[in-house]
Amino acid sequence: MNLGEVLSSARKDSAITVDDLAAALSIRAGLLIDMERNNFSKCGGDVYARGHLRNIAPLLGLDSAMLISLYNAEHSMESTSLNEQLVENNITKVPHEKKNISWKVPATFSLVILLVVGVVQIVQSNTSDEPTPQAVATATPTNVAPTPTVTEPAVDPTTPASTANVSMTLSASDAVRIDVVIEGTHVFKGEMLAGESKNFDSDSSISVYFSDAGAIDVTVNGENLGRLGGTGEVLRRTFR
Repeated sequence: MNLGEVLSSARKDSAITVDDLAAALSIRAGLLIDMERNNFSKCGGDVYARGHLRNIAPLLGLDSAMLISLYNAEHSMESTSLNEQLVENNITKVPHEKKNISWKVPATFSLVILLVVGVVQIVQSNTSDEPTPQAVATATPTNVAPTPTVTEPAVDPTTPASTANVSMTLSASDAVRIDVVIEGTHVFKGEMLAGESKNFDSDSSISVYFSDAGAIDVTVNGENLGRLGGTGEVLRRTFR
């Protein structure tokens, strides 16, 4: 089993879609698809490819050292021989005989430069002799449009309360990055500070990525679930 097949199998076993994994990593879904096909050419080089693998490993329950070892064995440019790299990059070329440059070439080039400089000086001299017309500033009256009056819509006291199937409250006890997806839309992606709380509602489901599951308390539909993981644990959960 190659590296791409290992990634694909682990993602499917974790019941994580390509789009969810791409959102958690903040990378394109197309890049993940290429990596699962064992194609790492679009990662931007060995350093970026290894970085992606280190970020993917905890989300799929894999050993990052094992992934890096597979990558180095199958894809790393550092593992190929110098001769192979020279052939791949067409570095080895047939030497050509050095040609002597005739003295006429620099002489002709110098003459052309002198002619160009002379023409420029003549044009500048003729331009400076012509009087420059002075622009006359004309004051233009400014019409200030009246500010429209915005009428706030009346609040209907009979409007029923929210009937969302999933209501969630997140309360951070420490700084933590989260990514909240509701019905396929990223409604919030950023950092919550210690003591900060946020509420989210959905008619179907709410999917949340936590960079540190031990730094945030979760309440769903009035039920306090507490902290869903340990300190520093990367976690994604979907609530329906």
